[in-house]
Amino acid sequence: MGPRRIVCLTEEPTEVLYALGEQDRIVGISGFTVRPPIARKDKPKVSAFTSAKIGEILKLEPDFVIGFSDIQADIAADLVRRGVEVWISNHRSVAGILDYIRRLGALVGAADKAHAYADGLQRGLAAIEREAAALPRRPKIYFEEWDEPPITGIRWVAELIRIAGGDDIFPERALEPLAKARILEEPDEVIRRAPDIILGSWCGKKFRPEKVAARPGWHAIPAVRNGHLHEVKSPVILQPGPAALTEGVAEIARWVRAWAQGAPPQR
Repeated sequence: MGPRRIVCLTEEPTEVLYALGEQDRIVGISGFTVRPPIARKDKPKVSAFTSAKIGEILKLEPDFVIGFSDIQADIAADLVRRGVEVWISNHRSVAGILDYIRRLGALVGAADKAHAYADGLQRGLAAIEREAAALPRRPKIYFEEWDEPPITGIRWVAELIRIAGGDDIFPERALEPLAKARILEEPDEVIRRAPDIILGSWCGKKFRPEKVAARPGWHAIPAVRNGHLHEVKSPVILQPGPAALTEGVAEIARWVRAWAQGAPPQR
């Protein structure tokens, strides 16, 4: 049977459980949840990302709480001390996301459905990768997760860029799990690495391509010179869950395909 009263401290377990048809188990969600939209209407919001309403969570009498990463370690510890069972995943790669889906399914007694769902996502990624392999050229891509200070993309983003037919210009930073390790101390390094496309996803804040283009010296960057600066909405790329493997990668692939085929830039 698995746990019957689950609190999800981030969006990805909510999205997965809904996709598996196991949403009735969810009794509380993150206030940042936007996928699926019905979850915001149906479920009480009891957490942010770095904080949670511990009292409200306890009132829900959960038998299982799911969170993500070391950033939620203090929330997890607080709940554990109160006798609540907590699972904190810490995946940072495409393979990790797929494995996460399978493990979560197994934990709630829906292993077969989870395997089928993950396999479908994997087939979708393979199809995008095949299409990308047929493109005439590959762009260099700078992905910016935040602007002040500039923070480069995390590992699963870099991997999705590769699947979509591009090459992340900061692959060494993508391996760093913590955002502070991906801060660009010298933004001029972006100029030197000369990306063909700049993708921005400012963690919930609207991406402003004109502000990026106006940075000192950035007019020399091919992406700026040719107008290839685009936003990828945070909910579809910065959550390590199904959205990134579907809408997120598809959005990246769209911009890569337009650039590779020489289409005029879009705004």
